[in-house]
Amino acid sequence: MMVKELTVRGSFRYGPGDYQLAISLVSQGKVDLKPLVTHRFEFTDAVAAFNTTKTGKGPDGKGVIKAIIDGPKSSNFYAAAATATLLVGAGVAFAQPLQLDADPRQGQKKSGSAHAKTQTPQAENLISYDEVQKHNTRESCWVVIRGQVYDITDFIPKHPGGVKPIVANAGTDATEIYESIHAKGLIEKMLKPSQHVGALDPATAPAPNPEIEEEEKRIAGARAKLPPLSHVLNLNEFEELAETVLSKTAWSYYRSAADDEYAHMNNALAFRRYWFRPRILRGTKTIDTSCNILGVPSALPIFVSPAAMAGLGDPAGEVNITRGAGKTGIIQGISSNASCTIDEIADARTDREKQPLFFQLYVASDRTKSVQTIKRVEELGYRAIFFTVDAPVLGNRELDQRNRSGLLGSGDEDEEGQKGGVASTIDGYFDTDIDWSTLKWLKTVTKLPIILKGVQTVEDVELAAEHGVQAVLLSNHGGRQLDYAPAGIDVLYELRQKRPDLFDKVEVYVDGGVRRGTDVLKALCLGAKGVGLGRTFLFANGTYGEKGVVKAVRILQNEIETGMRLLGATSLDQLRPEMVERAPFVEIPSGLYRSRPE
Repeated sequence: MMVKELTVRGSFRYGPGDYQLAISLVSQGKVDLKPLVTHRFEFTDAVAAFNTTKTGKGPDGKGVIKAIIDGPKSSNFYAAAATATLLVGAGVAFAQPLQLDADPRQGQKKSGSAHAKTQTPQAENLISYDEVQKHNTRESCWVVIRGQVYDITDFIPKHPGGVKPIVANAGTDATEIYESIHAKGLIEKMLKPSQHVGALDPATAPAPNPEIEEEEKRIAGARAKLPPLSHVLNLNEFEELAETVLSKTAWSYYRSAADDEYAHMNNALAFRRYWFRPRILRGTKTIDTSCNILGVPSALPIFVSPAAMAGLGDPAGEVNITRGAGKTGIIQGISSNASCTIDEIADARTDREKQPLFFQLYVASDRTKSVQTIKRVEELGYRAIFFTVDAPVLGNRELDQRNRSGLLGSGDEDEEGQKGGVASTIDGYFDTDIDWSTLKWLKTVTKLPIILKGVQTVEDVELAAEHGVQAVLLSNHGGRQLDYAPAGIDVLYELRQKRPDLFDKVEVYVDGGVRRGTDVLKALCLGAKGVGLGRTFLFANGTYGEKGVVKAVRILQNEIETGMRLLGATSLDQLRPEMVERAPFVEIPSGLYRSRPE
């Protein structure tokens, strides 16, 4: 393709799920390339840079200039990561674009990291957008991903998320929704080379969606107003700030809960029903917060509860959380529906031999796929498995559905009359018929310790102990599954009252509604061995990335250490049930101390 001008249009921002770096090759006359050669644009987050370097002579003996994109890709523009080789002579540039699959996580790796490139499409392989739009049915389904056109007709029945989201985006550029949900490189692994139709002809690409541009402007403005991280004093402030800077899709998915959201609200309110009975004159100069969770050392009695789609909040996704967890010495639970692959997450560990990762398993309808995943998890050195038992189907999350951002296309409803959100695109592979025999099967395919995630009654803790599981996580899935399900802290209290002997048979963890280090201490006093937080780390990652994750842990560490001193405990084993009492239902007005940091 011959052009006479290279026009570079870019908007650079630390955005929720994407950095915008758009390149357009257009024929608009002669161009002075000197600015491209002499200027370098750098960004303080060390994740986006545009650089040009001379690379020798072209085939005609004239100078060759290569424009290189190094950093995160755009989530919604076909040529967000590209290399343009410019043959320069007499003020006229001849350009041929090369696809560069720029990994957002590469920006934080060493400078020697290699970028994966796809083969340069030949001119006859350029596909017009009009042609793509003709293939918009289940019988003939093409999509555009990062400027490449794929025929995914035969893949539709195999899609783990079901038919609905694929058909809804047939015949369109599906880059934004694809990259917000799937791990990098997945489409290349799942499709055959013959299903790669060619490259999208950039001259025919549709104009940017004005609504998307407005949303990006809003987010960029909000991010510019983010206070310094040092001004964030508590976990609530991460959530408040996240609401302002995340995309509507990301915020709605992270924040959504089931039905009228009473279970979600009660998770935090429940901790207010537990009051301390501090002891005095205990000599608390030295505090030890270290512990073991399933025999795995942890610097603090907290862990990252598995939570999906960290990439909606930051391009690096779970990798940021992995690095933050490694720097602070805590365990990270990895969701089956993570934005990053289990390999990428394992590679991001600060110490591959010592940093612990636990994997959350949703058993697939096709058990062979689950077995393959488990074996790979074991090979990568993951230390335990969260077996999710509270999600045979996904809960009714209306906030996510209401802001589904085109996941189901422009129609009002799908064929079943149900609207969908991000969650609806990732639940199609679940086995909806799991029972206690599934646990027996799981124990035959892995030797890793198993944690039942989503236990909500004392009776099921009893059954878990009878079936020989090593641990249970008392959780209502952050209030995202069954509305009016009990808060984990209340189930923990009931277990302490009715079956205290079970604490000697299984390790008990709790999550849901944790906002303060004092919440962690209440759970530990009642017998929990560890306390999980999920949304907290999504919000911290979505606002400040890896540094936000570290700051969230440090906030909790400070609150835990302070609380232990005031309780009269110098180590976690000194936290006893008699240090906490359950008061009648008490409603404390919200907002007594809720001010956004500035």
